[in-house]
Amino acid sequence: MFSRFRERLLQWFDISARRLPWRGTDDPYRVWVSEIMLQQTQVETVIPYFERWIGIFPTVTALAAADEATVLKHWEGLGYYRRARMLHRAAQQVASEFGGVVPLDPRLFSRLSGVGRYTTGAVLSISQNIRLPIVEANTVRLIRGHVH
Repeated sequence: MFSRFRERLLQWFDISARRLPWRGTDDPYRVWVSEIMLQQTQVETVIPYFERWIGIFPTVTALAAADEATVLKHWEGLGYYRRARMLHRAAQQVASEFGGVVPLDPRLFSRLSGVGRYTTGAVLSISQNIRLPIVEANTVRLIRGHVH
């Protein structure tokens, strides 16, 4: 039952997926930034912020090296500034504890500031194809509506 559903969902995605600047990359930092920006914010709003952010902070070490005021200035308009502070703090952890390399081990990634189970699963499954499924509200609605 679920294998057929999975197949149909992947076919739909191949045809219907929007082209987004954080898709098609194996860079966990870019996927991570997009996931944090997309929390409580619509995709269309995030796109220009994401593109500017990556232009200013192209790597996790560039973000880690920035001061908080600069980080918050470039987050302006996205709201929920706690997300920016936590992302900045986590980038500093990556720089100091992991030599500037985003950890790909789910146990280590999930220990970063502001990162929980959902973000760990999203970032590592999208960027590294690591199977870390999360069943959240949208997934439940999709399954209930299409699997009988």
